[in-house]
Amino acid sequence: MICNYICPGLKVLAPWAGLLFLRLLIGWEFLDSGLEKWGGENWFADIQSDFPFPFNHLPAELNWQLAMWFEIVGGVALMLGLATRFFAFALLVVTWVATVAVHWPAEWHSLAELWQGYVITDEGHGNFKLPLLFAVMLWALLFQGGGRLSLDALIGWLWCRRR
Repeated sequence: MICNYICPGLKVLAPWAGLLFLRLLIGWEFLDSGLEKWGGENWFADIQSDFPFPFNHLPAELNWQLAMWFEIVGGVALMLGLATRFFAFALLVVTWVATVAVHWPAEWHSLAELWQGYVITDEGHGNFKLPLLFAVMLWALLFQGGGRLSLDALIGWLWCRRR
């Protein structure tokens, strides 16, 4: 019975707000991570050899700057819905590098051992739950774009209107 009142409202609201909430959440997380790097000490040199190719051949300082600025600018852009697909892809790359270098278990011999890494901890290797959740959110934005409440949609609307 209550669904008769709630579901129609959700159907109207979903195209407008669904991706907005997703963008705000993931954008804030990346912005926060980038700002933490901005004010923090570069620890990438300690794990540089764990980075996947080609990032393991770049200087640690360059990797630090790339990660920091893509997280800051990409986080803000995602929250605004500006160049959503581009920044979703760029942050997927950042997430992939972080997962390989830091979060993926250093060793595992069975799926049961790998599954033990599906946790959120601060222990270094073997805690890939959070980056996996980030990747799933970023894939959704890569496929769907910013949604109706985004600067991408506004720019598209203005562009089509000019023609």
